[in-house]
Amino acid sequence: MIDNQRKPAIRYAEFNDAWEQRKLSEIASVRTGFPFSSEEFEENGDYLVITNSNVKDKSATVDGSIGNHISISNDDIIFDYLLDIDDILVTMDGTVGRTARVVENRQILAQRVGRITADIDSGFLFQWLNTGDFSSNMVELSHGGTIKHISLDEIGSYKSTIPNSSEEQYAIGMMFLDIDNLITLHQREYDKALNIKKAMLEKMFPKNGEDRPEIRFAGFTDAWEQRELSDVSDIVRGASPRPIKDPKWFDEGSEVGWLRISDVTEQDGRIKFLEQRISEAGQEKTRVLYEPHLLLSIAATVGKPVINYVETGVHDGFLIFLNPKFDQEFMFQWFEMFRPKWQQFGQSGSQVNLNSDLVKNTKIMLPNIEEQSQIGEFFKNIDNFITLHQRELKKLKNMKKALLEKMFVQG
Repeated sequence: MIDNQRKPAIRYAEFNDAWEQRKLSEIASVRTGFPFSSEEFEENGDYLVITNSNVKDKSATVDGSIGNHISISNDDIIFDYLLDIDDILVTMDGTVGRTARVVENRQILAQRVGRITADIDSGFLFQWLNTGDFSSNMVELSHGGTIKHISLDEIGSYKSTIPNSSEEQYAIGMMFLDIDNLITLHQREYDKALNIKKAMLEKMFPKNGEDRPEIRFAGFTDAWEQRELSDVSDIVRGASPRPIKDPKWFDEGSEVGWLRISDVTEQDGRIKFLEQRISEAGQEKTRVLYEPHLLLSIAATVGKPVINYVETGVHDGFLIFLNPKFDQEFMFQWFEMFRPKWQQFGQSGSQVNLNSDLVKNTKIMLPNIEEQSQIGEFFKNIDNFITLHQRELKKLKNMKKALLEKMFVQG
């Protein structure tokens, strides 16, 4: 094999030697845990018992928020099965080949989870197992009926190509550790912002049977007023040309986009770009919005609020709120808060649908327009913060994926 086939496309300048193909069992020990009985588990045990459910795919850490604890008096079990920092875990049952890295103490391993203890740099080894084909290789080797299994020997048989230089291994491992730390940081901030928003949605809108929220901006003390949605907007349904797959309804050169549920999901309800464009003929068969409007999905992804910021053709899976007598951002957030109830109202069939009249007759508590505006702006700022970290997460994960492909030799 030509040497350059054994070298990564991108590497640190001081390293130039060809990489070498090795089996995992040649560079690490592969073991499993102890067959604990569920009767031994206790709520306040000293050790977290790590099972397959704790191992998230390609995670920097095992999930310590779920699982059972145990107290152990047998020193031999503690010595043999207590996990060390930087041990790498791999699932052996069910969804096989998921990996995680141990970063906390007082975790003890259960049976049927593989424990990989590296003889080389563990940071490099963890990333080596995340280059893409390790998990797929484990799936190919798995056997069994409904629940698939892999053995320790099958894990140890995995082959790939690594540098001989421990310095190069360390440099690569540390670089990816920095990226993982950044991903973890943004993930925590993202999760924190989501939790703050959820909590504030519960506290800044009145609870059932009440006319004032628990938390509100200074200067507002009046009771909120109960209204039906049909009282504060003309609610109409979108329209779809038929048959919907006929190409004459679409035109890549059109300035008007065609809104699909997939757009709503990908952009979390704030529509700023529509890939599919609707033709002039198609526009005559639908409702076209030239300004931002509030919409509500009533089919498939039931109850998801939407605001279009581009010229948009709206199909019949959405309701449009025309001539609103409310602050648009406030109502968008109210719909977010109320969304679980929309899903309860959904009518089952081939897919869940939401009845238009039910939406029109839904009662809502409304403050005056000034308070609506402040509440809407407050939650929009939180949404912007969430989106910022969401974008950073996506960017970092894409960057890591690209670097894994370029800085490792595949196969």
